[in-house]
Amino acid sequence: MLKIGVIGAGHLGKIHLNLLKDIPKVKLIGFYDTNESNTEEVSKDLGLSSFNSVDDLIEASDIVDIVTPTLSHYEIAVAALKKSKHLFIEKPMTNSVAEAKELIELTHEAGVKVQIGHVERFNPAFMAAVKYCSDPMFIETHRLAQFNPRGTDVPVVLDLMIHDIDIVLSVVKSNIKRISASGVAVISDSPDIANARIEFDNGCVANLTASRISLKNMRKTRFFQRNAYITVDFLEKQVELIKLRTIEKGEKTDPLAVIIDVGKDAQQKQLYFESPTVGEGNAIKMELESLFESIANDSIPRVSVQDGYEALSVAHQVLDQMRLTESIS
Repeated sequence: MLKIGVIGAGHLGKIHLNLLKDIPKVKLIGFYDTNESNTEEVSKDLGLSSFNSVDDLIEASDIVDIVTPTLSHYEIAVAALKKSKHLFIEKPMTNSVAEAKELIELTHEAGVKVQIGHVERFNPAFMAAVKYCSDPMFIETHRLAQFNPRGTDVPVVLDLMIHDIDIVLSVVKSNIKRISASGVAVISDSPDIANARIEFDNGCVANLTASRISLKNMRKTRFFQRNAYITVDFLEKQVELIKLRTIEKGEKTDPLAVIIDVGKDAQQKQLYFESPTVGEGNAIKMELESLFESIANDSIPRVSVQDGYEALSVAHQVLDQMRLTESIS
């Protein structure tokens, strides 16, 4: 059985520790945290062993789960990869694109599995909806959160918007042509609200909005494509699907059906609604289990180190465009 250790026992780290205790595929051997009082509290509450250093935990583990502030991801990941340890790294994978690129190279050299914690890929609502997103041509996302000091060490693009950047990149199979963006710092020293427009070579356009100073929480994405509109509520775990189908000549239709006449001499279309079944499941647990399965099956992790790099690269391009917009104004 593979042994896993967690580095970082803050808010999210505690969630990981609680889940890992009940996953039979691995053996949780303990954790490391720089805060001594927090270490004592977690050890007592969860009955887990704490390690004296990052190096000690890495040495004792087969898998290292990095749930620390973003600034420390790179240093810890490098130390673990040099010991050929499998990794789970919370998003964003590193602080800079250059660091992320180096981790890709080290991952290949080490021959290990690395998964990045873009948890929304495992959101049951998105998992139910993604099979309908065949060729979206316009995507609109809103990720709004009430203010919480936790996470303000990074711009809202790296804290919140990067979730939706990853979702968009996972669905749109095309290269990016152009990015434009703007943002405003309201409470913290970095932008708290941001909007980005991503244009792809295939004509798809994604409009992303993220805010951490909203009066209410919202995590919604809408996908528009030929003859279909899919909306995903990541927060409420709901999916709505509106589709159009062409009515064949002479076909009998339900008298209560919504029929649209799209123009002279054009065939009529029927509008119908679906609410796909959304499964149960804890997204964080599923993403951890996905890494374990990729190790066991020697397969590419669902959210690979390359995926993490691409999402981070686009996020930094958004930040660059925001700075450009600010300098012009």
